[in-house]
Amino acid sequence: MIRVALIDDQTLVRSGIRGLLDLTDDIRVVAEGADGSDAARVLAQHEVDVLLLDARMPGCGGIELLRAPPVPLPPTIVLTTFDDDAALFDAMQAGARGFLLKDISLERLAEGIRAVAAGQTLFRPALTERTRASFRRAQPGEATRAVLTARETEILALMAAGLSNGEIAAHVGSSEGTVKNHVSSVLSKLGVRDRVRAVLRGIELELI
Repeated sequence: MIRVALIDDQTLVRSGIRGLLDLTDDIRVVAEGADGSDAARVLAQHEVDVLLLDARMPGCGGIELLRAPPVPLPPTIVLTTFDDDAALFDAMQAGARGFLLKDISLERLAEGIRAVAAGQTLFRPALTERTRASFRRAQPGEATRAVLTARETEILALMAAGLSNGEIAAHVGSSEGTVKNHVSSVLSKLGVRDRVRAVLRGIELELI
C-alpha cells in the first residue's frame, strides 16, 4: 500500500483526491493538512510514502515548504493549476519529484504516485511550453545543442528517473566516482549548475 499525505488548502480538492484514490487498490490518503505549516505535524504523526503538495496556499505554500522543509520530506509531487507554470518551475528547482495538474485523471494521478513512490520523477508531463520558455529565458548564453556521448546521455536519462549517483553506478556497472565525473561533464556541456536543470535542458534539447 502506498501511503499518501495530502496538503491543500481547499477542502473540496482534498475530498476529491481522497475519493479518487480510494478507488485504487494500492494507494490511500493517510493524512491531510491545509497548508505547508501542517506538513511537519502530519509527517510526524504518520508514515508517508508520497506527499501531494499544493503549490500555492495561504501562509506557508508548497514552494516555501520545499525550499525550507521543517522536517525531511518524502518524495513530493506538486499539484498545480494549468496556468501556474512559474510555480511549477520554482518547484522543480526546489526539489520536487513530480508535477501534476489538479484536474488530472485518476489513472494519471495514480500512475504518477506509483512512479514517484518507486523512485522515479515526473518531469515531462508537467512541462508545458511556457515552462520550457521560462527555462530557456533563465539560461545564460547560447542555446546550441550540446553533444553528449552515448554514456553521458544514458546517465542523463537515469538522472531524469531520479536515481542518485550510487544508484546510477549500480545500474550501469561503474564506480560512483566515474558516474560523478560523467554527471559533472553533463552539467558542463549543458551549461547548467544542477541536476534538475540538466534534466530540463536535456528534455528541451530532446536528448532524452
